Amino acid sequence: MSMLEITNLNAYYGESHVLHGVDMSVDAGEVVTLIGRNGAGKTTLLKSIIGDIPHRTGSIRFDGTEILGLSPERICKMRVGFVPEDRGIFSTLNVFENLTIGRPNGRDAWPLERIYELFPVLKARSSQKASSLSGGEQQMLAIARPLYMGASFLLLDEPTEGLAPVIVDAIGAVIKQIKQAGLTILLVEQNLPFATELADRHYLLENGHIVREMTNRQVSEEEETLLEHLGV
Repeated sequence: MSMLEITNLNAYYGESHVLHGVDMSVDAGEVVTLIGRNGAGKTTLLKSIIGDIPHRTGSIRFDGTEILGLSPERICKMRVGFVPEDRGIFSTLNVFENLTIGRPNGRDAWPLERIYELFPVLKARSSQKASSLSGGEQQMLAIARPLYMGASFLLLDEPTEGLAPVIVDAIGAVIKQIKQAGLTILLVEQNLPFATELADRHYLLENGHIVREMTNRQVSEEEETLLEHLGV
């Protein structure tokens, strides 16, 4: 069953037409990756889903409900969580305040005890200012926050960008555990080995168009060509 169904989605920044007739879906419990070079429209697609792009046409159905005309606040209350590329951390607040700034919504909200079990570093740093955290710790905080708020569907925008390999591995382990807990994830990622280790399927986005749907095997077999295409 599709948790997210996008049909003929077009998105615009002013007069600039960024997404062109995008069709894609994400089934409940899946991890699906969006791959494509910088500027292809990946972040625009995530922002379109959460209602942060005002000028859109087409259809975005979440859990059977059309959400194209809804506000970001309404979409968030439908248990869609967005972790932006810049992580969206409030640097002047401490870790605990960042975690709990949003109100838990519904029975799927993770209690703090469960959050701290998955992210022990956040428990250890709970009274520290978020600005004092490492990049990897800030990323974990950014992922933990929508879990606390009760998200069942996560949009993750380049969660491994700029992180050391050992931290990338830790983020990958976290995403695997989140998937095992029953959440659905749409992931923007340039690290193809990381993506193939986690994802069930992949969509290749090029100049605002979905040009291919790919399996893990296809991505692995064509990795060198894809990396050249992505400019990585």
